[in-house]
Amino acid sequence: MTAAIRRWSARLTATAGLLVTVVALLIAPAGPASAHAVLVSSSPVSSSVVPSAPAEVVLTFSESVRKVPGKIRVIAPDGDRADRGEPTFEGSVVTIPVDPAGGRGTYLVSFRVISADSHPVSGAFTYSVGAPSAPPVDTGDDSRADPVVGVAVKVAKYVGYVGLLLLVGPALVLAALWPRRLPRRGPARLAWVGLGLVTLSTVATLLLQVPYTAGGGLFEVTGEGLSVVLGSAFGAAHLVRLGLLAAAAFLLRPLLAGPVGRADLVILGVLGGAALLTWPVAGHPAASPAPAVSVVVDAVHLGSMAVWLGGLVMLAGFLLPRADERELGAILPIWSRWAALAVSALLLAGTVQALIEVATPSALVDTTYGRLVLAKIALFALVIGVAAYSRQLVRRRTGVERPGQVRRAVWVELAVSAVVLGATATLVQTTPARTAATDVAGSEAGYFSTTVSSSLYSLQIEIDPAERGNNTVHFYAYTPDNRPQPVVEWKATAALPSAGIEPIEVPLLPLTDNHATGEMNLPAAGEWQLRVTARTSDIDQATVTATVPIR
Repeated sequence: MTAAIRRWSARLTATAGLLVTVVALLIAPAGPASAHAVLVSSSPVSSSVVPSAPAEVVLTFSESVRKVPGKIRVIAPDGDRADRGEPTFEGSVVTIPVDPAGGRGTYLVSFRVISADSHPVSGAFTYSVGAPSAPPVDTGDDSRADPVVGVAVKVAKYVGYVGLLLLVGPALVLAALWPRRLPRRGPARLAWVGLGLVTLSTVATLLLQVPYTAGGGLFEVTGEGLSVVLGSAFGAAHLVRLGLLAAAAFLLRPLLAGPVGRADLVILGVLGGAALLTWPVAGHPAASPAPAVSVVVDAVHLGSMAVWLGGLVMLAGFLLPRADERELGAILPIWSRWAALAVSALLLAGTVQALIEVATPSALVDTTYGRLVLAKIALFALVIGVAAYSRQLVRRRTGVERPGQVRRAVWVELAVSAVVLGATATLVQTTPARTAATDVAGSEAGYFSTTVSSSLYSLQIEIDPAERGNNTVHFYAYTPDNRPQPVVEWKATAALPSAGIEPIEVPLLPLTDNHATGEMNLPAAGEWQLRVTARTSDIDQATVTATVPIR
């Protein structure tokens, strides 16, 4: 087979892959945009007492939600399941059929659903038939994912970002800036490593999405759970990415081996641009108030990052050590202009993205997402300063005459940028500030979360909204190796010594064997002292304390 025939075969294969991807996008599940859905009402109403057992329980969320198999349950007063059959999902309304011949007493409804940005939303409430009774305990599987799973998801996304820049950088430099006399073996290996990392990250993220959404440990990936993930918009986006990577691989091989024609570069650019869109389509941008704008802006942000940092890797690892003075004199000014354009696009896209996701100035400091954005901005400003120094070296031709100075500056840029990528990987798994800063009614709300430890267990404490008035508290007990720790009895009090408020008992409702929730009314702002005692057996118990700032 001649070289010309091989090139046309690669083009046809890549084009076919692109067409398959387009078809997958067209048939992918679609739905209205939403983010971190919230339960806004229920029938029966939470904590209400109804005269007779209902035939169904209806949950209404603020936005459309999707099912997590086996994670919506209604527990009767005797501890048995009262729900009958599978719940039905119609947009934001979930209908759960229940036994209409149920007995008198208090029923527990627990749920776990998936919002449009692929994050799980869980909760529970009670209602009573005839008269209240001791609330039942849901002895089913814990509805919270193992903390290790959350960390693994962030690591997988970080690996994907690193792989993307290692793929884009060599491909871009080899296509436009690489001196003909230099061998391509090193950059080609780097590009294949980048392609492998992106592929590995995509597959790992798909598999991890199963325990992340359904709850469970790192390796609890079931066929049913995987089927649900693959049938979602999240799964479709990742499958499309894998298809695009496979198609692009056919055109990468000739590019990494030597110069290629413009048609190959155009097709490869189209494949790359389409692949970039799969990241925002599977995350927060697709569920923002302006999804079309957010998706495009996020893709530009990601692509600019890959061009800039990928080019820096090529510059530091290959061009500066190997190119001679004449070649650097031609390459560095062009790269300097490219870097300036990439950084400008990065700044513009990041600004638009932050305005959409943060929404209000106060959310920058009042939410975890906002504080991460501020940290990212500070780190990015440091990188920009180093990049400006490198650009001045190029303009004065110092970088051509003494490339060691530019190389050191580039390595500093890359080191700080590695931390920025870590912040980005955390951001995409963090509730957007526009959601975290407001409740369903649009009122300002805070949130408090911490983990404290004793000799018997570690306790994750979540309080929402962490301000004066009514607050919901959740306690999750874990063993030292991060497994759910069954608790026989819970006790909790809240006190504000600075205001002379004595300990207030917090009534608690066990939801699972390691999870309890309760409602407390805190009448004043200040540093409240929360004291929690968990008894894990007939003779073993431990008490932990936490300071909770209440606004």
